[in-house]
Amino acid sequence: MNKDYYKILGVDKNASKEEIKQAFRKLAHQHHPDKGGDEKKFKEVNEAYSILSNDEKRQQYDQFGSGFDQGGFGGQGGMNWEDIFRNYQSQGQNMEFDLGDIFGGGNFSDIFSQFFNGGGGRRTRKEHGKDIVVDMEITLEEAFAGIEKEINLKKYIVCRHCKGTGGEPGSGKKKCPECGGNGQVQQTKRTIFGTFSQVITCPKCSGEGELHEKECKECKGAGRINEIETIKVDLPAGVDNEQTMKFPGKGEAAKKGGVSGDLYVRIHLKPHKIFMRKRDDIYCDAEIKFSQAVLGDKIDILTLEGDLKLKIPAGTEGGKMFKLSEKGMPRLNSYGRGDQYVRIKIKVPQKLSRKEEELIEKLKEEGL
Repeated sequence: MNKDYYKILGVDKNASKEEIKQAFRKLAHQHHPDKGGDEKKFKEVNEAYSILSNDEKRQQYDQFGSGFDQGGFGGQGGMNWEDIFRNYQSQGQNMEFDLGDIFGGGNFSDIFSQFFNGGGGRRTRKEHGKDIVVDMEITLEEAFAGIEKEINLKKYIVCRHCKGTGGEPGSGKKKCPECGGNGQVQQTKRTIFGTFSQVITCPKCSGEGELHEKECKECKGAGRINEIETIKVDLPAGVDNEQTMKFPGKGEAAKKGGVSGDLYVRIHLKPHKIFMRKRDDIYCDAEIKFSQAVLGDKIDILTLEGDLKLKIPAGTEGGKMFKLSEKGMPRLNSYGRGDQYVRIKIKVPQKLSRKEEELIEKLKEEGL
């Protein structure tokens, strides 16, 4: 039997998308089961909206009627559970209720996967310790060579007394009274679509199914303690400003049986007196005399590896840039190095001796 989706939403067959959306929002709110509405009517409204809000489905419906898709909700029409969730996910912020309220504050993707991608089967997920982000300032020379640094962090670490088990060493174990030794408990959630059950990791025994007869005297059964730990981190050669390095497992320890978080170190390069860095290349200025610019010369240039000689050709103008190949920064996670660029500045004397003035006058007379 064909359904009249336009009639269900109370709109004309020539209704615009905006008119269809407004009608859906009004009727969905009116028939919402948690607000005393008719659940059957509520599903029917969602089915109509899922078809008429989609240009391709609406065109097929107008041509063939509601029988064009038999794979839909309840085997009738083109509606399924995923369509209903998608409708509400796209409309939730504009309605007087939202998905967070409908699902009791749960995450939409988590709830959807738990209830509709596996039927609420057994799931075991270890707790994950918190990640930590720290800022570290280093010099350009340290970034060039790579360096090992120490960081003192006050954080949760694995309890040394019980090795993270949460039990007093040597004590026996007993069956968890919460889950009966299964490591999992059943949790029931009531949603607008009915009541659903899911199996979650037991919060009391963290999925182990057992509890120690005696809790660790140091961590009180948590498997971790809060204190200062010194961590050594190796920063590779070529690390750049504002770059973040990840050190797996160096974050906070999780509760017993869990996985430690990660440590993220965000790099900040100190300003350098001579060099300026741009990615893998570095830049510097070199000041020469007027005579060196005119006649040419060899000058000392500072690099990150020490001094080298740079040949200045005769007639070099101020602002000219010379390239020193592969004298820049090491390329991180790659081969080779960047380049160093030297910009020439010509030094103009502020005071001249009488003899210097006479020589400059002669040069002036010669047209220089």
